[in-house]
Amino acid sequence: MNQHFSLDPAIAADSLPGGFEGARESLLPRSPIAPGSRLLDLGQLDVRWDAADQALWTWMTPVDRPNFNPAMLRDFQRWQAGISETFSASDAAIKYLVLGSRFPGIYNLGGDLDLFAGFIARGDRAGLVRYGRDCVSILHRNMRALDLPLVTIALVQGDALGGGFEAVLSFNVIVAERGARFGLPEIAFGLFPGMGAHCLLTRKLGAARAEQMMLSNRLYSAEEMYELGLVHVLADPGQGEEAVRAYMAKNGRKQSGHHGIYQASSLVSPITVEELEAVVEVWADAALALTASDLKLMKRLVDAQSRLAAA
Repeated sequence: MNQHFSLDPAIAADSLPGGFEGARESLLPRSPIAPGSRLLDLGQLDVRWDAADQALWTWMTPVDRPNFNPAMLRDFQRWQAGISETFSASDAAIKYLVLGSRFPGIYNLGGDLDLFAGFIARGDRAGLVRYGRDCVSILHRNMRALDLPLVTIALVQGDALGGGFEAVLSFNVIVAERGARFGLPEIAFGLFPGMGAHCLLTRKLGAARAEQMMLSNRLYSAEEMYELGLVHVLADPGQGEEAVRAYMAKNGRKQSGHHGIYQASSLVSPITVEELEAVVEVWADAALALTASDLKLMKRLVDAQSRLAAA
């Protein structure tokens, strides 16, 4: 059975700089508490420590549409800062960092289209660039495994679209349940995925295949992604968590070697934050060139996401 550990209840999470820096001693695994308790409540992220596997599990828990809204981005910034502060300045060993989603049937639908539409309507290029830079900053830190000796794992149990797919690509290992779908639908309304997909897919698949995926506006099954080598472990529906645990149990003794391989790969085919930010600039200009017809389609997608969240 997993053991979950919690911050000292006397410490208010909101009072900690950057999320949970400054509460290092309370964050470290010391004494078990009731199963189901959270390690730290970051609003739209549920964080839990598994001492047996030395793994930090995190679940996205969106309060509305399952996308990367500004509040969730702030939660991710605090999450990353807190993990770095806690595990780089202590003797606590962490081997794995896992990110999944509690939204039924959805991993993440990507960028906040409603926010984008507002920026575009106002001609606010700075707002678009600021949002994009926040996204790629989080993505880049994840690609670097927060500069910690850990292996990152994405657990995909539903659709990962647009920025959700981009986020998944930044993990070392992708575990996906059969039935999960992956896609980059931005081209449908005249845009392209500007928060990492171009850079990551080009490194993983080559430029021609990456462009084909971004231009196709089609959904790829977990099985297809496995055949492409992008998904590393296939699981039956509802068995994703067990598949992650089995992966960690099988590879735990080899974890340092796995981490070394992924670290070396990032040196062989480096992606800098400057490269990611340069693509964001191109993306922002493309967004401002969208037509009224494109924005109508974007609004319909927002409405569909809202109905999904309400249901």
